[in-house]
Amino acid sequence: MEQSALYGPIASSVWQKLSQIQLLICDVDGVLSDGLIYLGNQGEEFKTFNTKDGFGMKALMNAGIDVAVITGRDSKIVTDRMAALGVTHVYQGQSDKRISFNVLLKDLNLKPEQVAYIGDDVVDLSVMELCGLGVAVHDAHPLVRQRADYTTQLAGGRGCVRELCDLMLEARGVLHLAQGMSV
Repeated sequence: MEQSALYGPIASSVWQKLSQIQLLICDVDGVLSDGLIYLGNQGEEFKTFNTKDGFGMKALMNAGIDVAVITGRDSKIVTDRMAALGVTHVYQGQSDKRISFNVLLKDLNLKPEQVAYIGDDVVDLSVMELCGLGVAVHDAHPLVRQRADYTTQLAGGRGCVRELCDLMLEARGVLHLAQGMSV
């Protein structure tokens, strides 16, 4: 049985999981960004972030749902963007993302089934498969899409996190409260 949602039909089992999530963990490259890294002539690095994703993350936090980032790379750009959004749980340079996942569970007093993880590549599977809801972005690696509970309609860096945030808020019946936030 499927539920109707903003982005298309959602399996009832996924809909139920969406309503139970208390923490959303996001990968960065390929999820919050499009996965491209731009390098300038002076060695500077650039990434793009979608403001729609930022709006969704702030809406979740305003609804009392924590947001975290766990990424394999270390970047001041990520530090600055997450600070601007008010995301305080930021783990960078993580070769084994399960370590940060376990820290978050302990610090926030959560069970794995209360956590959603959104990723795009095989390095994300180790955490995705521990969570209550594993989400693959639309353009994720095929193995990630195969193992995910849900695959977004939108691609990495193109609003996929906003899609997931909207669905989590919709499953709680509070999506209409997400307004007027600057990102």
